[in-house]
Amino acid sequence: MIRKTIMAACLACTTLAGISAQADQLDDIKAKGELLCGTLGTSQPFSFQDVSTRQLVGYDVDVCKLVADKLGVKVQYKLLSVAARVPELSEGRVDILAANLGYSPERAEQIAFSNAYYVSPQKLLVRADSDYDTIESVNGRRIAATKGSSSEREIKRIMEKSKVLGFSDSSAAYLALQQKKVDAQFASELVLARLVLQSPPTSPVRVIEKPVFSESWGLGIKKSETRLLEAVNQALNEAEASGEAAKLFDKWFGPETPYKLKRDFKVGPIAG
Repeated sequence: MIRKTIMAACLACTTLAGISAQADQLDDIKAKGELLCGTLGTSQPFSFQDVSTRQLVGYDVDVCKLVADKLGVKVQYKLLSVAARVPELSEGRVDILAANLGYSPERAEQIAFSNAYYVSPQKLLVRADSDYDTIESVNGRRIAATKGSSSEREIKRIMEKSKVLGFSDSSAAYLALQQKKVDAQFASELVLARLVLQSPPTSPVRVIEKPVFSESWGLGIKKSETRLLEAVNQALNEAEASGEAAKLFDKWFGPETPYKLKRDFKVGPIAG
């Protein structure tokens, strides 16, 4: 009798362990009916607060909602600093990242990347009255970048003669450029286009047209969560096939926006 009881207990433990092993983050998200998306909240037009409604809006915000809708759950957002993105995901404090997350082999060792949902040319911003017209003319000068970003890491690698200074966000880096604490600012084309639009007539700035490099952005997911990654990629691929992804791009960057950008990429795997 005792032997049978022990065997039954062991069988129950084995069954529970099997159920536990099968359960993963995708199951948890569907069970709670909510996808918690980490985003920046300070990067217009990717994620920012609408001044009239006080609501969080933007391209990254809409992409996260698109994924949540296709998973059949609601979406909630958590605002993160650039430096906190990967740690917050790794510690399980968010389910997914939609936060200007550029792919790099080093970062891909820490987290998994979805298919690219945005491709960002990375460029240099200078004061309009400066003599800097080419990438080569800036190399060896002081360059501002957002601390902890892939932009900061890559500009240090590519423009090794320059002194790269890290700032908390793009606005702080832009202020340093205006105050002549740096000679150029390095960031994505969209960030710099927004800063050009906002620059005062008394202190105009301009973008050096040639990109230093182009960067694919993916949604960040924990490396162990392969089923969630597959589901996210399926959602993005379906949005590309239906034209929904292109409509989202045009909503925030297209001909009817101040940026007037052309979408020259499609959702697809990031070449690592």
